[in-house]
Amino acid sequence: MDNNLAKTLGAAAVAVAITGCASIANQSAMDTERRLSAAGFQMKLADTPEKMARLKTMTERKIVPTTMDGRTVFVYADATSCKCVYVGSEANYQAYQRLSIQQNMVNEQRATAEAAQASEMNWNAWGAWPRPMWY
Repeated sequence: MDNNLAKTLGAAAVAVAITGCASIANQSAMDTERRLSAAGFQMKLADTPEKMARLKTMTERKIVPTTMDGRTVFVYADATSCKCVYVGSEANYQAYQRLSIQQNMVNEQRATAEAAQASEMNWNAWGAWPRPMWY
């Protein structure tokens, strides 16, 4: 009986971990797609079975340079969330790179500010804290 309980709890923990990872990946894809749109990439939905089949053969969630009509374009395919393709020029790609750098800087500044705020909090002034139940 205990073995079945352990197996069930283990399976539940794995399911939660997988769901969490998928959620993080989807959020990351949505952030990328927002930046692609802001940079001028054009989005096309895979709205037919033929387009969806083609989309599934493309590199997933990665910007890939390719040649279209004799010029270089950049393609981002997402068959999982938006079921779409983003296509942009060299100028669009450069704008995307700038936006990504700016976002990274904002994220780093936010993390630094949060760390500074946490370190400034004098937790000892609050007195003793009860230990969590698992101690």
